[in-house]
Amino acid sequence: MASPGYGKQSAPGELPRAADDFGHLPAREAYLASLISHLPDGAAMDVKTLAAINPLFGQMAVRTALSNLSTAGHLRRVRERVNADRPQWVFRTYFSRTPRSDAWWNHFISTGEELQAPEASTDSAPDPPEERRTVVSPAYAALAGLGLTDARLPLSAADCAALEPLAAEWFARGATPALFTAALTAGLPPDGIHSPAAFTRRRLLDKLPPERPLPQQQATRIAECTDCRTPCRPHALLGGLCRTCRGTPAAAPPHRHLSPAAVRAHAARARRAVITSARS
Repeated sequence: MASPGYGKQSAPGELPRAADDFGHLPAREAYLASLISHLPDGAAMDVKTLAAINPLFGQMAVRTALSNLSTAGHLRRVRERVNADRPQWVFRTYFSRTPRSDAWWNHFISTGEELQAPEASTDSAPDPPEERRTVVSPAYAALAGLGLTDARLPLSAADCAALEPLAAEWFARGATPALFTAALTAGLPPDGIHSPAAFTRRRLLDKLPPERPLPQQQATRIAECTDCRTPCRPHALLGGLCRTCRGTPAAAPPHRHLSPAAVRAHAARARRAVITSARS
């Protein structure tokens, strides 16, 4: 077993066990995957330990098999923060009997939740009109309530629907219904308002609250290359492997073509340097 908090972690949403769980893998990878599948959560997943409990393969063979299992979608190595209050990081290997795509792993590493497949709708017909519920947004409700707070701002249903996007921006910037109502009803003209909708639209634009900076969120998980353990962004790993371990060559630098005049100038400078060196 690894130290508490480290080691193997079972990925969520696995299918029930079956005899052919790893039938699509080569014999060595299938044997190692079956062994890892039966290990409890928290078991050590380093190459040295797996080779010690598995006498059939050495450390190099286990390392290669783990990389192949990662490429097949069965595991990912992750550095994970213990919690928001402690800066301690643990090293975990998430294993799934069910092979997962890169998109599934990327979503899981980023959010901690499994990627749900879209479900087909089973409704054969829409709900009857009498069973439908009218759901209004907080922005629409706040606009509709202005006329109740001050009779000089009566808005119709069409007015509320037209102004709803502007009001929604207020709530997106942190405004509460009480602050929204107070800002739009404060200091109204005593003689009445000729066009409540136009007046409300003008105030929604002129008194729009400033955007609040979002708090900087620290990453809670960092993906690692399964082979070399280099930290990478999840989307930079294909099959859990970085570019170097995949053997993908880096882009060659652009070839610089020199003109004949530039070549002659370089040759002249080289000759002058040789002559100067010989004289000295």
